[in-house]
Amino acid sequence: MALDLAAIRSAHERIRPYIHRTPVLTSARLDAASGASLFFKCENFQKVGAFKARGATNAVFSLDEATAQRGVATHSSGNHAAALSRAAKLRGIAAHIVMPSNSPKVKVRAVEGYGGRIVFCEPNQRAREAACVRVIAETGATLIHPFENEQVMAGAGTVAVELLEEIPDLDLVLCPVGGGGVLCGTAVAAKTMRPGIKVIATEPAGASDAAESFQQGKLVYQEKKETIADGLLTNLGAPNFALIQRYVDDVVTVSEEAIVTAMRTIWETMKIVIEPSGAVPYAAILEDKVDFRSKRVGIILTGGNVDLDALPWMKI
Repeated sequence: MALDLAAIRSAHERIRPYIHRTPVLTSARLDAASGASLFFKCENFQKVGAFKARGATNAVFSLDEATAQRGVATHSSGNHAAALSRAAKLRGIAAHIVMPSNSPKVKVRAVEGYGGRIVFCEPNQRAREAACVRVIAETGATLIHPFENEQVMAGAGTVAVELLEEIPDLDLVLCPVGGGGVLCGTAVAAKTMRPGIKVIATEPAGASDAAESFQQGKLVYQEKKETIADGLLTNLGAPNFALIQRYVDDVVTVSEEAIVTAMRTIWETMKIVIEPSGAVPYAAILEDKVDFRSKRVGIILTGGNVDLDALPWMKI
C-alpha cells in the first residue's frame, strides 16, 4: 500500500469538519507511578466514542458519487460499525453492517442509532467475512474494510498527527493492535514526522496473532481468541502486516488481569471512561513490557464504548 504522511494529512483535511480534535491528557499520579511522562491521546472523546470515526469518515467521503449511492458495507464488532453507520448517514447513503452475535449491546445500540442495517453472524472471523460477502452480493454496496482499507488507515493515522503536533518530542508511542488499521496509520505518521520515535504495538496475550506474526516474520492466523478487549479480536490484515514489518519496532502482549487493572486505574485516576481495548497500551506499562522509564510516552486511548452493565471488575 502507498500509505504515507501526505495521504494521512489529506485525510485530516477531508474529515476535519466531521470529527473532534481530541485532547491529550496527563496525570501526575500515573507519571509518578511509572517513572515516565505519559501523554494520553483521548479518542474515547471522539465521535462515536472511538478513533474509528476518523477512518470510516475518510473512506466514505473519498468515494465518488456513483459508488457512494450504492451504499457501503462492513463487518465489525462495534466501533467501526458505528463509525461507518455515522459516516454513511452524514453522506446520505445506506450502511450494511455485519456484527458478531456476541457484540456488546452498547455498540449494537450505537449502530442502530446511526441508522446502520445490521446482519448478525456467528462470532468468528470466517463467519463475519462470509456474511459480508453475501450482503455485498445482495446490495451492491462497497466494502469498507475495518482495517485493510487504505483510506481507513489514513484516517486512523490522523490520531498520531494530532498527538505529535501537540507533543512533538515523544520518545515512543504505544498503540493497540487488532486488525492493524490504527497501528499502521500511527506508525507511518509517527515515523515520518519524528524518525527517531519508537512505535510499540500492544495486544492481549489471548489474541496474540500480531505478536506471533511479528516474531516469526510471517502472517499467523489465530482461530480462537479469548480476551475482554473485544475490539482486538480480529486477526491482523495482510497489507497491515507488511506496513507493521516496515514501521513498527515491537509488538508486546499483556495479560487479561493487566488490562482490567489498567482500565480501572485510568477510570479512577483520570476520571475518564475507556474500554478494555483502549486500556491495553497502559497495561503494557503496568506489566513492564516496554522500555519506558524516564521517557516521554504517547498512549493512544482508542475508545470508550463500554457496557456499563458488565464492567470487568463487577462481581456477580
